Amino acid sequence: MNANMSANTTIPVSGMTCAACSGRVQRALERTPGVESANVNLMTSEATVAFDPAATDAAALVETIRSTGYGAELPVPEGEDGGGVEAALDRQDRERAEEVRVLRRKFAVSAAAGLILMPLMMPGMHVGATLPAAAQRWLPLLLTLPVVAWAGRHFYTRAWAAFRHHSADMNTLIAVGTGAAFLFSVATTLFGERMRAAGLEPHVYYEAVVWIIGLILLGNLLEARAKGQTSGAIRKLIGLRPTTARVWRGGAEVEVPIAGLRPGDEVVVRPGERVAADGTVVDGTSSVDESMLTGEPLPVAKRPGDRVVGATLNRNGAFRFRVERTGADTVLAQIVRLVQSAQGSRAPIQRLADRISAVFVPVVLSIAVATFVVWFDFGPQPAFLHALAAAVTVLIIACPCAMGLAVPTAVMVATGRGAELGVLVKGGEALERAGRLDVVVLDKTGTVTEGRPVVTDVLAADGILPLAAAVERLSEHPLAEAIVEAAEAGGGAMPRATGFESHTGRGVTGVVEGRRVAVGNRALMTGLGIDAAALAADAERLAADGKTPMYVGVDGTAAGLLAVADPIKPTSAEAVAALHRLGLDVVLLTGDGRATALAVARQVGIAPERVVAEVLPEGKLAEVRRLQAEGRVVAMAGDGLNDAPALAQADVGIAMGTGTDVAMESGAITLMRGDLRGVPQAIALTRAAMRVIRQNLFWAFVYNVVGIPVAAGILYPFGGPLLTPAMAAAAMALSSVSVVTNSLRLRKFRG
Repeated sequence: MNANMSANTTIPVSGMTCAACSGRVQRALERTPGVESANVNLMTSEATVAFDPAATDAAALVETIRSTGYGAELPVPEGEDGGGVEAALDRQDRERAEEVRVLRRKFAVSAAAGLILMPLMMPGMHVGATLPAAAQRWLPLLLTLPVVAWAGRHFYTRAWAAFRHHSADMNTLIAVGTGAAFLFSVATTLFGERMRAAGLEPHVYYEAVVWIIGLILLGNLLEARAKGQTSGAIRKLIGLRPTTARVWRGGAEVEVPIAGLRPGDEVVVRPGERVAADGTVVDGTSSVDESMLTGEPLPVAKRPGDRVVGATLNRNGAFRFRVERTGADTVLAQIVRLVQSAQGSRAPIQRLADRISAVFVPVVLSIAVATFVVWFDFGPQPAFLHALAAAVTVLIIACPCAMGLAVPTAVMVATGRGAELGVLVKGGEALERAGRLDVVVLDKTGTVTEGRPVVTDVLAADGILPLAAAVERLSEHPLAEAIVEAAEAGGGAMPRATGFESHTGRGVTGVVEGRRVAVGNRALMTGLGIDAAALAADAERLAADGKTPMYVGVDGTAAGLLAVADPIKPTSAEAVAALHRLGLDVVLLTGDGRATALAVARQVGIAPERVVAEVLPEGKLAEVRRLQAEGRVVAMAGDGLNDAPALAQADVGIAMGTGTDVAMESGAITLMRGDLRGVPQAIALTRAAMRVIRQNLFWAFVYNVVGIPVAAGILYPFGGPLLTPAMAAAAMALSSVSVVTNSLRLRKFRG
C-alpha cells in the first residue's frame, strides 16, 4: 500500500468491557482489506485506523466493527474552528455520564433485590418462614428475574455475540457462571420434588446470582467513573479557549465568535483575558501567562513582533495582535490532537497483556470444567451443588478486567498529566521506550544554550558599544546583530556610519561621527597597524570561556574588547544534574568549535570526554547510531532543523517546543517550553508510568494466579477457605478498581 495515500480515522466503539473485546475488534479491523493498521483502545472506547481510501472507507470500517457485536458510529468531522474535537469530547462525556447513570440504576436494583433476598435465603434467618409457602417458593425467582433480564442482560447478549464470532471474553465467564447458577435455581423451583426423588438435593442460588451481577456492576460503575477522570487533561485544554474575541475593524472594536476569526484579523486583548488565536503582537506591551503551554508559571513579556499563542492568559497590559492561525491550525488544537493520539495509543507492553487475555478465557473455561468434574467425582455431598458452586466461582473470579485495564489506564493518565506539565508524549510506545533510557544526547545551540548570540562582556571605556554597533549595523555577520541589539538595549540614539567596508574573515571598518572605527579579530587589528597586545590576555580568557572576543579599534588605537556568546540557559546546569541523579549518561553534541563546546560542558557539568563537537547533521546522526550500536537506549534532545535526523534516529527524540516544526515532528516527546529541565521531568514521568504499568500487570496477574486455584477449592482439603460465587465477584470488582486507582496516582506526579 502506498503510505502517502493512506487516510486516518478515529471511530467511537461502544460495548467493550475487557481486553479481549478490544482485541477482537482490532483483529477484525486488521483483517479488513485496505486497512494498514488498527489500534483499538479500551479506555477511550475508540478505534484508530489507517487505511487506503481507494480500498475502503470509514462507513465500511464502522460496519466491520458492528459485525463483531459491538456498537460503532461514524466519526464527527473536525470543523475549521476545531469544534470537532470538542464535539467528540462532549459526546464522550455524555456517553460516559449516561453509562454511569445506567450502571448506577442497575446496581441499585441489584443491591435492593440482594438485600431482600438475604434474609429470605440465608440459613439461620427465619424471615422467609413467616411467608406463605407459595411466596417462599416464587418470590426469590421474581426478585432475581429483573436482575438477570434487565440489570445483567448485557452480559448475556455480549457473551452470545462473542460465541457467534467463535470467541470468548469476560462476558462469557460472567454469563456462563451466573447463567448456570440461575438455570439450576429455576429448575429447582419448578421441579424440586422430582430432583429430590432422583436423589439430588434441591438448592437455589438466587442470592448468589443477584450479588454476583450486582458486585460486577459496582465494579463497572467505579471503572466508568474513573475513566471520566483520565480524560480531564484534554477537557482542561479545550476549556482554556475563549468563546469570543474583540476584533479591530474600521477603527473600532467588534466582538465576534471565535469561529469567525480569520488570518489577518487584528484582535484586542485586555488584562485578564485569554488570547483568542495564534498570532504576532502589532501594538502594545504586556506579560502573558503561558503556563498552559509550557508549564512555566512566570509570565512572559510581550512586545510588538513577539508571538502569542491562543488560550494563553494576558496578565497586566493591553495589546493588539494580528491573527495568523485559527481553529484546527492553532498550537492548542495541535496539542489536543497529540494528547488524544497519545492516550489512544498502545504501549508495546500492552501486547503482553493482549496475548495473555487472548488465551486466558479458554483456559479459564477449561479450568472451570475440570473443577466441576473433580468436585462432582470427589467432593462432599451434595456433590453436584458443590461442583456447580466451585465452577461458577472460578468463572467469576477469573474475569480478566484488571489485566485489560492495566496498561491503557496508566498511559492515559500519564500522557494527560504530561500535557498539563508541558510535556507531550506521543503515545504509549514512546512512553515505554523513554522509561528504558540510559543515555541522553543534548544538542548545544538552542537546547543547552539560548540559541542566539548576545554581548556578554564589554571591556572598554563608555561609548565604545554605540560606535561598534553603528558599523556592525551595516554588516551581515551573525554576530553583528548581537552587538546592535546590545547597543539598542542601552538606549539613546545610535550614530550613523559611513565608508563601510567588510574585510572577509577578519571584521568590518567604517567612519562614525568623524572617527575611524574597526571591529573584528586580532588579524584585522594587525592589518590596520593597530597594536592590540594589551588586550590579548583578556581575549584569551574570554575565548577559554567559550566566548568570541572582538577587538574594537578607534582612530588607530585599540580601544577595547567586546565578547559575544550564545549564553547558557540559567536552568541547564540544574537539568544536567537532574539527569545524572536519574542515573543517565549525558553527552553534549554540537557543530560548534571544540573549545566553545568544552567551555559550555564545563559550566553545565558534562564531562569533557562526553563532548562531541564540530559535527554536521550527518555527524549527529552517526553519533546516535554509534551509541545504539553499543547497546545503549538513546534519547536525543534538540530544537533545530539540523537535529531532525538525529531526533528521528534516537530511541526517543525529545524536541524543544521553542524549536522548528520539523524538530517537533521528529521527536517522540515535545517539551512545550525551552527549559531543559523538561527533559529529566519527561523521563521521570515515563519511568513513573512504566512503574505503575508493571505494578498493575503484576497484581492483575498475581490476582488471577492465586485467585483461580483458591476459587477452585485447592485449599479446602487442607482446612482452608472455600470461596462463594458472591465473594469471587467482590474480589474481581475490587481488583479492577485497584488497577484504575493505582494508575490515577500519576495525576499527582510533579517530577
